[in-house]
Amino acid sequence: MNKIYYLATCDTCKRIMKETGTDGFELQDIKQEHISKEELDKIKAQEGSYEAIFNKRAIKFREQGWNKKLLTDDQLGELILTEYTFLRRPIYMIKEKAFIGNSKKNVSEIKAALSE
Repeated sequence: MNKIYYLATCDTCKRIMKETGTDGFELQDIKQEHISKEELDKIKAQEGSYEAIFNKRAIKFREQGWNKKLLTDDQLGELILTEYTFLRRPIYMIKEKAFIGNSKKNVSEIKAALSE
């Protein structure tokens, strides 16, 4: 099953979803329905760490001073589960493979995976 984890209020997510299309995807707005521990762990297993899917540019991350602390990977995972803005986005799950973030390279890889 193909799935997109996104934030409905994020213009970048909207732009990428419009560019790639959303037909055939289950859509999950992470503000309305937080990512589960099982889903997060599945993505972590592919990426190798929670840090790879953690949004260090999140305003709350800086406001709460977390950016000045040395956090373990497990602590980053727990933070993602408690605050949806700490999850990098969008996350496309295509045929069990995760595509994370909004870089041009990532969007190109999403398009390539969809054309297979």
